[in-house]
Amino acid sequence: MNDIQDILEVMPHRYPFLLIDRVLEVGETTIKAVKNVTFNEPQFMGHFPDRPVMPGVLLVEAMAQAGGYLLFRQIEDREGKLIMFTGIDCCRFRRPVVPGDQVIFELEVVSIKRTFAKLHGKALVDGELACEATLMSAMTER
Repeated sequence: MNDIQDILEVMPHRYPFLLIDRVLEVGETTIKAVKNVTFNEPQFMGHFPDRPVMPGVLLVEAMAQAGGYLLFRQIEDREGKLIMFTGIDCCRFRRPVVPGDQVIFELEVVSIKRTFAKLHGKALVDGELACEATLMSAMTER
């Protein structure tokens, strides 16, 4: 299990845009990470004031960050690199994510070709599918 300090050592993201809190499991081609959704997050002031719902784009971004952690940790000179989002396929939202939920992201590498990667990911709340998507990325110089 990797805590927030481990995540900060690997990821370039910082507050308020680091969206994963803990890595539960990580292998060569798979990862399981956690996002604890709290009412204190800035997006809930406007999305929506009467019924706070985690914006879908942030759910997908958190999923991508978990995938980025998986890919980044295998790169020796990651300080000089960035992994950029290049595409999303087959993205579907199945249930709202609200404050108090704990989201578990499960991702698996589908393919890696030189600096390009494709991963399939799921976001689960209480074992129920909240979102799934196929994510594409490219590594670039920072």
